[in-house]
Amino acid sequence: MISQATRVMRAQRARQALVLLAIAGICSGCGSSRPVKYYVLDQVSALPAQGPDPSPRFPVTLLVARIASSHLYHDDRLVYGSGPIQLGTYEYQRWAEPPAEMVQDALISSLRSTGQYRSVSAIGSNLRGQYVLRGHLYALDEVDKPEIAARFSIELELFDTKTGATLWTNFYSHDAPVTGKTVPDVVQALDQNVRGGLNQLGASLAEYFASHPPQSPAAQ
Repeated sequence: MISQATRVMRAQRARQALVLLAIAGICSGCGSSRPVKYYVLDQVSALPAQGPDPSPRFPVTLLVARIASSHLYHDDRLVYGSGPIQLGTYEYQRWAEPPAEMVQDALISSLRSTGQYRSVSAIGSNLRGQYVLRGHLYALDEVDKPEIAARFSIELELFDTKTGATLWTNFYSHDAPVTGKTVPDVVQALDQNVRGGLNQLGASLAEYFASHPPQSPAAQ
């Protein structure tokens, strides 16, 4: 026969379990109600993709490959640095697209906007070209050192599909100051840093073609 003390103990445990379940449900509800905010990089105005530029400076077709990166930049969560060797991600502050894909689109838009090339397209298209532009994204995140900054680090290389040679490489890394302390302030600084970095890399690429004149379209 179950004693009165045992019954009381079991009832107390049952009530405690119900209280814990209720608290867990409340916490779960609070967490799910928090809105997720999404951000984008403001791409440079690009020339129309249809049809070649009537008078490009360099008569070449550039194909831009997918940007390589760590898995952090193939996810949509914003990345922040906690110390010199530790990275973390925001749960409710996210990119509208994975950063590696946004940087590829921004690079294509930036190069198209110069009007210097016969065409600039993603490598997944049906176009063929002698030159492939490859990149590796190393950082697109918030850092604190101790001032908050927006870090953008990327390396680009120009690959000749006919010879298999790497013709040009350049690396950009810069910590842009953040004027405020909110995540939108960081995103704005990242956007400006990406614009400045891609413009700098694009100018260096143009210098390469200027000093190494490419073949005419007929010869390609």
